[in-house]
Amino acid sequence: MKKYDYLIVGAGLYGAVMAYELGKKGKSCLVIDKRDHIAGNIYCEDVEGIHVHKYGAHIFHTSDKNIWDYINRFAEFNHYINSPVAVYKDELYNLPFNMNTFSKMWGIKTPEEAKKIIERQRKETGITEPKNLEEQALFLGGKDIYEKLIKGYTEKQWGRKCTELPAFIIKRLPFRFVYDNNYFNDRYQGIPIGGYTPIVEKMLEKADVRTGVDFFEFRKQNADIAEKIIFTGMIDEYFDYRLGALEYRSVRFETEVLDCDNYQGNAVVNYTDSEVPYTRVIEHKHFEFGKQEKTVISREYSSEWVVGMEPYYPVNDEKNNALFEQYKKLADSEKNVIFGGRLGNYKYYDMDKVIAAALEQFEKIMQTAE
Repeated sequence: MKKYDYLIVGAGLYGAVMAYELGKKGKSCLVIDKRDHIAGNIYCEDVEGIHVHKYGAHIFHTSDKNIWDYINRFAEFNHYINSPVAVYKDELYNLPFNMNTFSKMWGIKTPEEAKKIIERQRKETGITEPKNLEEQALFLGGKDIYEKLIKGYTEKQWGRKCTELPAFIIKRLPFRFVYDNNYFNDRYQGIPIGGYTPIVEKMLEKADVRTGVDFFEFRKQNADIAEKIIFTGMIDEYFDYRLGALEYRSVRFETEVLDCDNYQGNAVVNYTDSEVPYTRVIEHKHFEFGKQEKTVISREYSSEWVVGMEPYYPVNDEKNNALFEQYKKLADSEKNVIFGGRLGNYKYYDMDKVIAAALEQFEKIMQTAE
């Protein structure tokens, strides 16, 4: 088989950026992925003419103009603004917590009125040193916001009671005392017209790509196929879980086509009470202002992760972070292997941060090569 300069394990955004930049420098890259498609978790598939975010909603947002300019080389972005809605029983609220939220919750109009209610409810808790997530949320926002918009959603997301979760998960609550439903503060935001998959296709144009390939089986037969490896899979799996498995939360999706043109009127609707088993419903056509006669929705169910399932969110508590540091020491001593991305670094990344991390690693490679 042909020899390569780099074997890139994972055809997601991190691996694709690395392949693109290395290809520009004349380096030969083989990109493999165990899934049957490229683009990792940002993969979009066409269903009824709608670009369905198969692995959950991905909204590109950044305050870094360099990163925004970089991603715009590969696609034109629309003007989508993330403005999720929260449903609690028969009540509907805007997210993030803003004046529309407070006005609906308390029947008030001014920021001063909202601040007084929040402050009063905070003091009524009597909490001065929060010991768990529930106490932290009550300490920051009071009873109403916690019980209606935080408690049920968080317990579904983490699979544990809020009293059993550490306080640091909610370091702060973003209160906005303006009538603005934009979820992100970033200057640049949007969805690529045509979905995310074409972006990755363009990034991988100079690389050889093979999907449906398991790295660990592939390596047995092709140990010397490349000078170096860029590994974006799970760092603990690379080392055969020898120190124990890192913990993740996983997500299960139920996706269906509906014979109507508009199911919920918004791309993202969170369900914050515990009685509803899913955390949110995504209606994909609204990301691109679709006019199709049908619509596609995905219900998201958060679940405990076990080895063999798809890992989504690293559980970055003290125990797991300490275990990751032990794996990182093993990784640092691994010759000719670079670990990167969400799973390789055991870190939740927004897409702009994935690109930035890949570009930073690429610069290190180039400096080392000089």
